[in-house]
Amino acid sequence: MANLKEIRNRISSVQSTMQITSAMKMVSAAKLKKAQDAITAMRPYAEKLTELLQNLSATLEGNTGGAFAEQREVNKVLIVAVTSNRGLCGAFNANVIKEVKNRVNFYQGKQVDVVSIGKKGNDILSKTNRILANYSSVFDDLTFDKVADIAQVLMDKFVAAEYDKIEIVYNNFKNAATQIVKTEQFLPLAPIAEGEAIASDYIFEPSKEEIVSTLIPKSLKTQLYKSVRDSFAAEHGARMTAMHKATDNATALRNQLKLTYNKARQAAITGEILEIVGGAEALNG
Repeated sequence: MANLKEIRNRISSVQSTMQITSAMKMVSAAKLKKAQDAITAMRPYAEKLTELLQNLSATLEGNTGGAFAEQREVNKVLIVAVTSNRGLCGAFNANVIKEVKNRVNFYQGKQVDVVSIGKKGNDILSKTNRILANYSSVFDDLTFDKVADIAQVLMDKFVAAEYDKIEIVYNNFKNAATQIVKTEQFLPLAPIAEGEAIASDYIFEPSKEEIVSTLIPKSLKTQLYKSVRDSFAAEHGARMTAMHKATDNATALRNQLKLTYNKARQAAITGEILEIVGGAEALNG
């Protein structure tokens, strides 16, 4: 059994760790509320914009998506991996990295490059894949304009035929305890299935064609921003949950160490008493 000093040191170490994890949990909980409100407020706008675009496109003839809807033979693929800049959030980053590697294997034999949004994804994926660009700084001040600039770069690369297909891999925020890894096709625009669009009566000014050509870039930028916002909220939810579990585990370990310390201390005291009694008996005898 370890001596009392070693056990006291371990108890002190576990208590320090518990204080850190508890503080990180509270910080993530505060940030989660703000991030959750942001993505909750944005989703109806993004969904309505997509619905409007589908309704307009369904009423037009021909290739309404223009260059963004061009279907080409897939030989060059670009995967946008959305992770976090910091760790200590459970399997949040590992799940995205695993899915990216699965997509790379799916496109085996083709050129597959990666754009990283988040430092953790860049650090791991750069060891096995070609990282075209790393946009980790976007999380320092997450705004639509910053993400829109990234989306514009992706759109330009697709239009220039540098890539035939672009996908986004990210964590979808469901609640604080649940994050779902999703893979969405960014470009080319997926064709609209028959009956998918909802018939609506609109008055168009200017023409439908002009509205669609304006909405498509806006919709693509909104799609990427929603994905990054989703990932941002999911990150804080995952970190809050991970730190909550870490705090619980540290509490259980501390209690176990205290029990061990008390048993060791009791054994030491009992041993000292026996030595004193034995010495007194020896003197009396």
